[in-house]
Amino acid sequence: MDKRIAVGCDEAALEMKEAIKALLESKGYEVIDKGVYDKTPVLYPDIAVAVCKEILNGNAERGILMCGTGIGMAMSANKVPGIRAAVCHDMFSTERSRKSNNAQVMCMGARVIGMELAKLLVSHWLTCDFAGGGSTAKVERIMEYEQQFMREGVK
Repeated sequence: MDKRIAVGCDEAALEMKEAIKALLESKGYEVIDKGVYDKTPVLYPDIAVAVCKEILNGNAERGILMCGTGIGMAMSANKVPGIRAAVCHDMFSTERSRKSNNAQVMCMGARVIGMELAKLLVSHWLTCDFAGGGSTAKVERIMEYEQQFMREGVK
């Protein structure tokens, strides 16, 4: 397994990002930090896209995005062709985001879950891989629609 993970957050999740970085580094991961680095307000889609580019360019295997709710980061990341991002606030959805949906990006909300739960979820997510099976055709269909809309637009 590649040991590089890109992380990013907005100002609402700076403390969570720093804690997750420390956790990842303690597990031997190289962390690519795409910001933020202080509490200055940012447009979080810029951070989401920066993390996704690291994955698509092969610099990172996975990404972790954090904002107030995780929702805005997930919506932003899912606009990037080739990326599947999921909001993960409990163990089941965290696991299924990888095993069923092959998500490369995990999104969390610093105003929704506590720091210790976030660490547990990240630790669990890192152990999960795509299971394939019945989910393969579903994930492939998502990618087919993505390519179709990029090619043809909405008709």
